[in-house]
Amino acid sequence: MNTIPPCPKCKMENTYPDGELFICPDCGYEWSAQAVEAAEEEDDKLIVKDANGNLLADGDDVTLIKDLKLKGSSTTIKGGTKVRNIRLVSGDHEIDCKVDGMGLMLKACFVKKA
Repeated sequence: MNTIPPCPKCKMENTYPDGELFICPDCGYEWSAQAVEAAEEEDDKLIVKDANGNLLADGDDVTLIKDLKLKGSSTTIKGGTKVRNIRLVSGDHEIDCKVDGMGLMLKACFVKKA
């Protein structure tokens, strides 16, 4: 079944198609189906920034900006340690990586892009 999306501007569901466009009679906004799909894809992207505000992506290399004590262990990872090939995940700890063969989850506020 073909559903008509609600208006992206005013969020009202009283919209109708007009050729290639959708029109909202409540606010007068017009948009295309491609614009809706592009906006949905952009919302699905995970945006993670490092301590300096640089955008991070999967596969980036980062450097720790301070010493981090691993919870539940007596191990400390020193500041300046370079972490290669990170993977971004959603949640409290945004970076999934391996340091010295150990799988770790890091917060992006403790790293900078290398």
